[in-house]
Amino acid sequence: MKMMYEQQQEQQDPIMLKMESMKKSVSDNQKKISEEVTLEIIDLSSMSLDSLPNPALNLALICKLDLSNNNLQAIPESLTARLLNVVVLDVHSNQLKCLPNSIGCLCKLKVLNVAGNFLQFLPKTIENCRYLEELNANFNKLIRLPENIGFELINIKKLSVNSNKLMYLPQSLTHLTALKILDARLNNLRALPEDLENLINLQTLNVSQNFQYLETLPYSIGLLLSLVELDISYNKIKTLPDSIGCLRKLQKLSVEGNPLVTPPMEVVEHGLYAVKEYLSERMNAGHKAPQKKKSWVGKLVKYGTFNGSRGHHHHDHNEERQEFIISDYRSIDGLASPRYAGMFSPRRLFSTRTIFSR
Repeated sequence: MKMMYEQQQEQQDPIMLKMESMKKSVSDNQKKISEEVTLEIIDLSSMSLDSLPNPALNLALICKLDLSNNNLQAIPESLTARLLNVVVLDVHSNQLKCLPNSIGCLCKLKVLNVAGNFLQFLPKTIENCRYLEELNANFNKLIRLPENIGFELINIKKLSVNSNKLMYLPQSLTHLTALKILDARLNNLRALPEDLENLINLQTLNVSQNFQYLETLPYSIGLLLSLVELDISYNKIKTLPDSIGCLRKLQKLSVEGNPLVTPPMEVVEHGLYAVKEYLSERMNAGHKAPQKKKSWVGKLVKYGTFNGSRGHHHHDHNEERQEFIISDYRSIDGLASPRYAGMFSPRRLFSTRTIFSR
């Protein structure tokens, strides 16, 4: 079965030659549509294509379609709608100003690469691609992401939106419990979402080079218990949240290019361990809690999140002082469901009424 594009003859020949070389079936370990028909990989990258008229090939046979490094200004709605079994769609480095709304029909899509185009928005229908695991939208002109993207794309593990014009990230992103990598550097971010604690698998967070825009970080950044790498370099951040001292797994912290006051530069110069010790000591050096008012740390102790030792295990009105032990800070994996989301709000966890003391 041949894919025939209705183009001029001089364009058709090299495409057909490349298509003929692609007619081999995907290996036996790939998914099959049926016992008789196997899915195929179609590579039309770097072909200097200006357009893609409707092909004669049954598009449902394709599991990977690579259209990268061409001159495409649009992708036909009808073509995308028929890619029913596509798992990988790569259209990076073209001249696309928008994506077809029919991208929402790609119910098996796992990897979408739209980097290096001129996209200002992603279609709202992308929320229907619920099996999507990796989205690369770097080097576009995005000014915002779909507001509900975090409620719908619950399987995303890697989200790359660097080198765009984003002013904020939607609050719904805090529900992406499978997310491992979030790259939002080189944007115009004014702030990060407040409630980051449900990102229980986030290992890498890069919000560097938002330059004059990003001035503060939310306290909830200290509840990213899987975080290994944090890059906040080249922003306008003066103070690191004390909660960063809680990040047991953190191995790399990049803070250069900020007008840091807390911690002071003499501490920063001694490296990550010194910074974490400094912030931990600040967090532990609290004030006395108000009488007859249990701190939120106490509730976290009760639910097994913090392993804080308590002066008294019986319940009485003298239970005023809570001890917070950084080294025994434990996972909140079991408490990441939406019904607990309010409980972990940083406005509650780290309000003036929440006291840490020795």
